[in-house]
Amino acid sequence: MDKMLYIAMTGASQNTLAQRAHANNLANISTSGFRRDFEQARSMPVFGESLPARAYAMSERPGTDFTPGSLQETGRDLDVAVEGQGWIAVQAADGSEAYVRTASLQIDALGQLRTSAGLPVLGNAGPILVPPEEKVEIGQDGTLSIRALGEAPNVLAEVDRIKLVNPDPKQLEKGVDGLIRVKGATQPQDADANVRMVSGFVESSNVNAVDEMTSMLSLARQFELHVKMMRTAEDNAAAMARVMQLS
Repeated sequence: MDKMLYIAMTGASQNTLAQRAHANNLANISTSGFRRDFEQARSMPVFGESLPARAYAMSERPGTDFTPGSLQETGRDLDVAVEGQGWIAVQAADGSEAYVRTASLQIDALGQLRTSAGLPVLGNAGPILVPPEEKVEIGQDGTLSIRALGEAPNVLAEVDRIKLVNPDPKQLEKGVDGLIRVKGATQPQDADANVRMVSGFVESSNVNAVDEMTSMLSLARQFELHVKMMRTAEDNAAAMARVMQLS
């Protein structure tokens, strides 16, 4: 059978995977700090007896767009976001160090500072623990200060400092858990004193809804063309079968 059918089939299959990538971006348009994934297709040669003009299509995600999103004011003291370049260090579920751009922080029943996803926030010596307090303030350099229970309103005590890092964006990659890590890193990144953060704000997703919808419509048209090619290949095979019967 003509390999045109298989080539069109792989094109339609890979086209569906590409649509998934854009659909995932679009689904996370309102997820704070989300970074959209790029998508591209490339041709792969067909090995064996086939015409040299024919090639398989393969969709892939070559990287992630690390362009910062806009800051949205919430007024909540424990909502934080990085201003400019940099990342907030958190502890991933596997115990490794990972990074986020923004977080709605919470203090759990044991006094541990966590993100809204339950990930511990890292400080100078590991996860941050907050003593019983009446008020929490977070400075631009990540310094975490509290007013302890029963203390005067003007008495603040420094508890820890949120670890802020600024690795080279070219070395960053997004994991399957959505967290950002440094490629091939065996040691945690050093804290960067130049990174600044703001409290009372969260960073929006960097997904552009118009771009994602346009890409999905374009991919839908391509899918229709692949299906049409499969039908053409089927018609050609049926016509060839009739010719063989006549001969």
